Amino acid sequence: MSQIRVTRPAALTALAGVGACLAIVVVPSAFAGTTTPAGGTCTIRPAEKSSEAPLSCLGVTASLDHLPAVGEQATLTVDVQAQADVKHAGLSVQLPPALRMTGQESGLAAPTTDTFGQRTSRTLALTPGTHTVKLKVKAVAAGPAQIQADISDIDRPDPRRAGHDSVELTVGTSKGSSDKGVSVTKADAAPVHGPGAGARKARPVTPKVPAPARASAASAPASPRATAAATSNAQVCVSGTFRNRFQSAEGGSWNGKANRDEPVSNVNITLWGKPTANSGTQKLATGMTGNGDGKFNLCYTPSASVISQAWVEFQTQAGRMWSVVDGSGRLYSTATYSLNNISGNTSLGNVYANDGQSRAWHALDTLNKLWWNRGSTTNCWASSQQDGHCTPITVQWYPGSTDGTYWTTNEDKIHLADNDPDSEHTTVHEAGHALMGKLYKGWWPNVSNCSPHYVNRTSSTSCGWTEGFANAVAFHTFNDTTYYWGNGSSMNLANDRSTNGIDAGDACEARVATALVDVWSQVDGGWTKSNTMMSRTWQSSFREYFVNDRPDYGLDSGSTARNILYNHTIQY
Repeated sequence: MSQIRVTRPAALTALAGVGACLAIVVVPSAFAGTTTPAGGTCTIRPAEKSSEAPLSCLGVTASLDHLPAVGEQATLTVDVQAQADVKHAGLSVQLPPALRMTGQESGLAAPTTDTFGQRTSRTLALTPGTHTVKLKVKAVAAGPAQIQADISDIDRPDPRRAGHDSVELTVGTSKGSSDKGVSVTKADAAPVHGPGAGARKARPVTPKVPAPARASAASAPASPRATAAATSNAQVCVSGTFRNRFQSAEGGSWNGKANRDEPVSNVNITLWGKPTANSGTQKLATGMTGNGDGKFNLCYTPSASVISQAWVEFQTQAGRMWSVVDGSGRLYSTATYSLNNISGNTSLGNVYANDGQSRAWHALDTLNKLWWNRGSTTNCWASSQQDGHCTPITVQWYPGSTDGTYWTTNEDKIHLADNDPDSEHTTVHEAGHALMGKLYKGWWPNVSNCSPHYVNRTSSTSCGWTEGFANAVAFHTFNDTTYYWGNGSSMNLANDRSTNGIDAGDACEARVATALVDVWSQVDGGWTKSNTMMSRTWQSSFREYFVNDRPDYGLDSGSTARNILYNHTIQY
């Protein structure tokens, strides 16, 4: 599908079957860099040509000389490409639990091992050209596996001075049985372990708004959905807690992201089973995991005293409000093992998302954090939509994806590349574009000089507005001003008039983002009033938002608000 940057405001495509796509707008990625490459000569493409991911001065490719089966060794070659001098380039290599490094080669640090596999790293002084690192790896377990390699400029964190690559394979049990690629869309739950050292308490979630609309007519997760005539027999209930182990850029660094173990909230779940030994598979009950704790309890009233067979399936969808799909548009699902001849109450304890789906579940749970603080006066994402007529936020991601990072209007879909979900700021930034699209009810500004765009440099007032708003959504959601990228690099964008390295004015997205967040918190008492205004009138620049529209809709643009803007070098 072609992607066209239109030269006039473009309409959002309606939901499937409602309208035809007249034009496509691709909103550039959250890869807001810090400096323009010297001479503008860097040309390394980190993603597919159709993607809006920026060209880079650094790149990395990883490859195996052959696909090893369990017990076999292979040579992993990592080629680092540089088109500029980099004094401190950080190379990080991560192997999955199914593979192990068998030697300390090419100057790499001794590997560290945890539940996510093995990690090693090395600092390189690069000049233009290719630098090759080789190491021996051994397959120790069968199943899906992903090798990851990252290169970044430690001194100048910037996606235009970074690269990521991965190798996906399915390790076989005998020689010649391993295969390229992985299939993880439908998978079994991961082995159960108690929350480890990487576990953290879930971020506080204040339920300021109703929960997402449920996927079924059930009024609560525990509501039964009987498939046989009800009798006096007691209900059979299956309970537990759904959790996800993932690596987080927030709290990590270029050579080691933070390990997390957290519950997954508001997940659509189904109790499947066979009520009797001779019956077919039936949907016994549906519900959602608990908000903030991931707990579930699904019940069914059997016609007999026991259920012959039952299991629980979790899908990457929250009611009808948001979802994560693979490259074919399919939801990811994790299923528990089958329970046989069960009666009464059965607890599964902690049920873990399949490891190969970890990033999909992380992206889904990240959107839950935005949902509870989305600033809408309706049960939809935006006040421009009314209950019963909401449009969802959809994220596309799959292992090894190079189709990202951007949101496009014709699909109203977010495309995330392989390691993007590791950064909650990136996920919410792209969701911020989707939210603006919903607030504007099918209209989009005529955005210029925005590809590429740099978070701390002047672009245009239209780019500063759309990208600044998306950054502000992330900062508002996480109550910070630091942007994190999927490779673990980060940049603190807090600024005032004395800040060096960030251009002044409303054509710089960092200035717009921080000014917006401060106005929302210090003047408006939150962003609900602002979002309601944006659902009624639409802006092409921060000036339009502040000077023209805020006064018309009763929002303060007086001295307090203007002083905030002045502090961020914006003066009207």
